[in-house]
Order: sequence, then C-alpha cells, then structure tokens
Amino acid sequence: MREPDLELLRRYRRDLHQISEVDFDLPNTCAYVHSVLDPLASSDDRLSVFEPCESTVCLLANMGAEATTAIRSDMDALPITERTDAPYASRTPGRMHACGHDGHMAMVLGLARNLALHMDELPRNVLLVFQPAEETTGGARVVCQTGLFNRLHADRIFGFHLWPDLPAGVIASRPGPLLAASNEATFDFLGRASHIAKASDGRDALEACSRFLLSSYSYMGEREAEEPCLLKFGRMEAGSVRNQIADHAHLEGSLRTFSVGMGERCRAELATLANGIAGSLGCEARTHFSDGYPPVVNDDDLFSLVRGALPDLRDVPEPLLIAEDFAWYQRSLPGVFLLLGTGTGIPLHSDAFDFDESVLMRGLQAYERLVRLP
Repeated sequence: MREPDLELLRRYRRDLHQISEVDFDLPNTCAYVHSVLDPLASSDDRLSVFEPCESTVCLLANMGAEATTAIRSDMDALPITERTDAPYASRTPGRMHACGHDGHMAMVLGLARNLALHMDELPRNVLLVFQPAEETTGGARVVCQTGLFNRLHADRIFGFHLWPDLPAGVIASRPGPLLAASNEATFDFLGRASHIAKASDGRDALEACSRFLLSSYSYMGEREAEEPCLLKFGRMEAGSVRNQIADHAHLEGSLRTFSVGMGERCRAELATLANGIAGSLGCEARTHFSDGYPPVVNDDDLFSLVRGALPDLRDVPEPLLIAEDFAWYQRSLPGVFLLLGTGTGIPLHSDAFDFDESVLMRGLQAYERLVRLP
C-alpha cells in the first residue's frame, strides 16, 4: 500500500464523479467506498467498516483511546445533466456531482489509507463517516439519530466543503456562525374567482400574493439591519385564465437566518403579515415553513485548536447565507466546518462545475493534522 498522492485522489474523484447518484439511492457509490475501505480493515484488526444506517458507510480506527475524532464526507450528487465534456463526466443520465461531493469523498478515502499506514501515530480513535442526502432531506440527521457518536465517544467532528469563491488551496472558516439555517417557505392565498369585468364580485388571491411578496421584502430589509438574514422567492403560480380573478395563488421561497430567535421571529411575523394582507382583500392566507437545516455554528474552543493545527487558515469575514446539513452533527457534538478553495469561478450546482484537483491534497493534508490533534 502506498501513501495517498494526488494521482490516487484524482482517480478516486473521477471514478466517483462518473457514478453520480442522488439522495439515499447510492448503491454504486457505497460499493465504491467499500472497495477502498474493506481491504484496509482486513489488513489491521483495529480498523472496522460498518453501515450504521441506510446508505451510510463508516470506518473506525480504534486505538483504544477514550475519545474519538469524527470526519464527515457527503456522497450524494445532484439531479443535473452535466455539460462539461470531461472524459470523466457523469455516466448517470440526469445526475452530476455539481457540488464537489466527489472531491470530499476522495479526500476522506485518501485519509483512510493514511490512517491504515500510520495507525500508531494517532492519539485518539478516528471515525470516518460517508453520509447520504446532504442535498435533499439531510442525511446527517439520520446518522445522528442512530446514536453512533455517543456509542463511540466521539467528542469532535470536522468537515470540508470545496469552495469556488476562494483561491485554489486556500482554507477558510470562522468561529461561531458560518452557514445559515434554511427553512423552505410556502404561502398559499385563497380567494374567490369572478370575471375581471366584475372584479368586485371576486376576491383577488393574486393581488394578495403580490402585495405580500413586496411587503415581505420590505419587512426582511428591516430585519437585516439587526442581523444577517434572507428571504427570497423563486416560484409563484396563480389563477387559471387571463380574464378571471384568481381564486388561488401559491408562493415558494427560502428563509435563511443565523440564530434560532431570528428564525422564529421571522416565521411568526411573516405569517402575521400574510394573514393581514390577505384579510384586507377578503382572502385567506395559509403559511408553511419546513423544518430545514439548522445554522452551521463552529465551536469556539475547537476552532482555536484548528487554528493552531492550520496556521495558514484564513478568516471568513461574515457568515454565509447557504445551508449545510453538517449543522445536525454540531447539535450532537462540537464541530468545525471549513471551506477549501478551488479557485475556478464556476459556481456550485452549475452543470459546468469542475475544479483543480490539486486542491484535494491540500484538504487531505489538513485532515491529517486534524486527526492528530490530542
């Protein structure tokens, strides 16, 4: 067995990129991860591979220590048709690793090989977690519900995300809030249809929806003056035909906040705003907020250890309004989430997303330092 190098990480990444499976439906991805991890476990009885829940693969390096460091990689791709023309492009129709999870897996698979070669250098047990469904329902929450971290006495967890907005190879993060909580917001307005020539006979749900849309943005502008937050809508549907007052209107968007208090406040006050506008027009409003991801909040004490291990770590100046299910891990144990620059300028979730694979070695080297923290 040789030391992990860029050639090996590139092969892992490109093999996994071609597989590109989504959500919890990851049979070939899990099989590939097993194909790397299982031989390692067979070579040392201190290494074990297991599946604590659906579409989740773990490697435990059991050093007999009292505490365990966990490392997380997500495995799922996106329902996107790839348009990169790369020789390693996805072979799964309508599926693509457009968020860098193939790179995340490659780094942690490389770390697994490194652990197998240098077991005696580890001051603690190490748990590698390959999880599903980061992009959909939050596979991290399912992993936490197994009680895995309590059973294995895990008291810290680390994870990386490839990040096109940073220069290639740059690692950045911040103590405290890093990424936002996400709640999917749905507003339905119910009115009464009538011919537009007799609009007074109807109750205009589309007007209620439109007024609410504009008012909600004004409301959120006031909240943003207090702390970072965001509400944006991406879909609106209303009515049936052009010459009829709409008896229904449907609005979908996303609410992003960084604190539980602001999230609860926005949800309550937006519902009140919708009800008030709808009522003023003789309509009814129905509001629903999904239970999305909590905010990613890096543990201050653990972050200090990370800064010592990674002296060239750069600061992220302000929390970012994207969401990540790594937050569920941080509700179970202290954690630090970090960003690894790819420098490509091609945004995540683009059908043209690709990155400079040399950054994978940078991530692997950082992981090696983190698992050696006492």
